This record gives sequence, structure tokens and C-alpha cells, in this order.
Amino acid sequence: MGRMNSILGGVGAVAISMVGGAAQADTILFVGNSFTFGALSPVWKFHSPTVTDLNGGGVGGVPALFKTFTGEGGLDYTVSLETVGGKDLQYHLDNKRAVIDQAWDHVILQSFSTLDAGKPGDPTSLVASAGVMAKMFRARNPKADVRLTATWSRADLTYLSTGHWYGKPIGQMAKDVRAGYDQAAAGSPLIAGVIEVGSAWNRAIDTGFADPNPYDGIEPGKVDLWAYDNYHASSFGYYIEALMVFGSVTGKDPLSLGPKETAAIELGISPAQATAMQQIAHDELAAQARH
Repeated sequence: MGRMNSILGGVGAVAISMVGGAAQADTILFVGNSFTFGALSPVWKFHSPTVTDLNGGGVGGVPALFKTFTGEGGLDYTVSLETVGGKDLQYHLDNKRAVIDQAWDHVILQSFSTLDAGKPGDPTSLVASAGVMAKMFRARNPKADVRLTATWSRADLTYLSTGHWYGKPIGQMAKDVRAGYDQAAAGSPLIAGVIEVGSAWNRAIDTGFADPNPYDGIEPGKVDLWAYDNYHASSFGYYIEALMVFGSVTGKDPLSLGPKETAAIELGISPAQATAMQQIAHDELAAQARH
């Protein structure tokens, strides 16, 4: 466990800073869409009073899961979010800049699920908007830690003949999305890195924890990472997302949360399932740290 914390320590930022001898909470902003606010699952409104929804929608989402994890880990974060369903990062720049253009210690940016709604798989808009956002946040706080969240493969776009990734392996969309986010990170020295949530989903499928195809039924002993639309995430999928953000931002090992992690209990996730997902996040973060 100590070795893992050492590995991740180089990835994340220090969670608590000391000012005048007293602990001061780090601020973190999540900008995204339904994949961040936890649509179609109990995560959507999870512990919403513990975070600040800058749009006043009463959202808890992945930010509230992150808040819970950090509290359990003895860390202090003031968590805010600005999310609008079905939108990319350019939308937030065009319509929400006055809300988000503040000084933050950490910023997590998540864009449209296909990179570009009109041109699936094309990262051009993401590269441009992520770079502008990173510059904006660093202008407010030169030490702001800005990270991008690369999301998962959509089953509806893989298994249905109308989908852009139809006929390809279920993990391919996540790989293509991650490549787009990697390009965005490489395009701006102000972006600290990419949180590879989609890669963690692929690991969950490849290791047999999650079922790869919700359209042919869920195999016994496996979980469904998708919601009923086979597009958004289930509580399991969002839980993995939150674990990845937690490990990346704080540098703490997701396994440190343990089988009795409280958010999992509230979401109906068993101790064994929580531990399995923590292991998946642990392994994925360690693999990314080696690259």
C-alpha cells in the first residue's frame, strides 16, 4: 500500500495545504455534462448538499462521490461543479465562463462522449477548448492543477448498427476517446494530464468484473457498467469514474477506502464489488503512472 501511495503521489497534488498553521481546504471544480453529474443513476443527486452546484440544479454526481472519498481519506476539499447535459467544453466557454472563471486549486474537465457531437471521434474542438480553458484557469491561479477526464465506450454506439463504432470491440471507443484527450493534453503545457476513466472501464470488462455487452443479458456474477440506455453509466460505472478522479487528484490509493466505503453502501454496492472496483482503479492508475 505504501508503494502505491508513492507511485500515485507523483500523479496527484497534495490535498491539504497549511496556511498560518491551520489546514485550508483545497478547492476543486468539475466541468462536464451528464457523464459527470451521474445521469440515470442514484449518483445524480447523491449527497448534493455536500457540494456546490454552480448552476443551482441540486446535483451531487461524481463530484459528491469524490467529496465522500476525500472525507473518508482524511482530506479536505471544497467541491464545486458546473454541468450541462449533452454539451462539450466549448459550450461552457461560450455560455458559462462568467460562472467558472475563478481561482481554483484543481479543475476536472470532461467533454462530449464522442469528442465531437457532429463528427464522432474528431478531437479538434476538444483540443482547442481544453487549451483555452486551461489558460483561463491558470491565469486565475498559476498553480491550478487542470486535468481532463477521458470517458468510456458507449454500448449503444458499438453494438447497434447505427453506431459510429459498430462492429468494433467494445473497448475501442474508449481508446479512441482517450487518444483525443491525450492529444488535447499534449497540446497545452498547462494541462497536468488525463484521467483515463474509459481505460478503467475496459479493465473492468477485461478482468471479468463487468459484462461487455448489455444487449445480450448480464452474465451471472458480473455487473452492468451502463444505465438502461446503454449510453450513460450505472452506479458501478460512475463509482469507477469517481475512484479514478480520487486517485489521480489526491495521490491516494483507491484501495485505502476499503470494503466498507460508505458511498458504495448507500448505492447498494456490495463490499466485494467495492473492493473489486477499488482494485481496478488502483491497477489502472499504477499502469498509467508507469507510462
